[in-house]
Amino acid sequence: MIDIFNDFYKDKRVLVTGHTGFKGSWLSIWLHELGAEVVGVGLEPYSEKDNYVLSGIGEKIKADIRADIRDGQKMKEIFAEYQPEIVFHLAAQPLVRLSYEIPVETYQTNVMGTINIMEAIRATESVKVGVMITTDKCYDNKEQMRGYKEDDPFGGYDPYSSSKGACEIAIQSWRRSFFNSEDYGKRHHVSLASVRAGNVIGGGDWAKDRIIPDCIRALETGKTIEIRNPKAVRPWEHVLEPLSGYMLLAQKMWENPTDYCEGWNFGPEQKSVLTVWEVATAMIENFGYGELKDVSDPNALHEANLLMLDISKAKNRLGWNPRLDAKKCAILTSDWYKRYKDEDVYGICVDEINQFLK
Repeated sequence: MIDIFNDFYKDKRVLVTGHTGFKGSWLSIWLHELGAEVVGVGLEPYSEKDNYVLSGIGEKIKADIRADIRDGQKMKEIFAEYQPEIVFHLAAQPLVRLSYEIPVETYQTNVMGTINIMEAIRATESVKVGVMITTDKCYDNKEQMRGYKEDDPFGGYDPYSSSKGACEIAIQSWRRSFFNSEDYGKRHHVSLASVRAGNVIGGGDWAKDRIIPDCIRALETGKTIEIRNPKAVRPWEHVLEPLSGYMLLAQKMWENPTDYCEGWNFGPEQKSVLTVWEVATAMIENFGYGELKDVSDPNALHEANLLMLDISKAKNRLGWNPRLDAKKCAILTSDWYKRYKDEDVYGICVDEINQFLK
């Protein structure tokens, strides 16, 4: 495994919430390969074909725990037992359309769940770094042509997006109230940041109402790919792009605790901001077959049509840059789905991480 972090994660105690999910499974694999002692806290995986299940990462890490982040007392007990030094909080209800069906649960999980994790961090002296993952949808989206910057106002139309905006406000409050950089070394020893990524794609995601899983399900069953929002523009990026940013940020926070405890955007370059139709077309091209159909409904539930991120802060202050353009992103994503039935999935993931780093 290529190590761009110079052995930083070797033997570090790292707790990942949401490790059974799409991004969390990839992060856990990467951290495990770098020699970290990974403790995963999450719900049951979404399907038997999820990256977490097929890679077997749950059997490789130090602890694989089933628990709900809405249970604050349980979170404190887990933190007390495993004494993590770094926390990556990814666990969430991550779907816009589902949030219309379960708005209360979405808020309970995303807002109170995040607060529970911050309270567990507060109660655990071993924790030095907390990276709280939200989303690009946390911004009050006016569907403007410029990308959102970290100091733009939070908001959200649908329950999912607004819950993530509320998350950001809570993180900001806890950082000011309990983890203030001015009090570092006196009242606490925690560096806390929030990170916002674009629309993340990659192998092993089978969630409902996401473009890549929808494409793969249709391609595997010989059905037409139905596109419900073909002209919607999103900042598409491969899962390894933001994860590399989160991991770099955590290292910087560890080394300089008071310099990086704030909000950060990790998205693609502007040329990788494509429509849903263009992304689906790229998948078809990489598979060599398939058909698209526009099924947009003017009466459908509201979903944003335009959303972009400004990543100049991460580039200038962290030295982080996206490695893949939209085409390479689609190729690497397609590659996983072409290979997963016939090869060792853990090996595929390690291979793709190395390809990404090269």
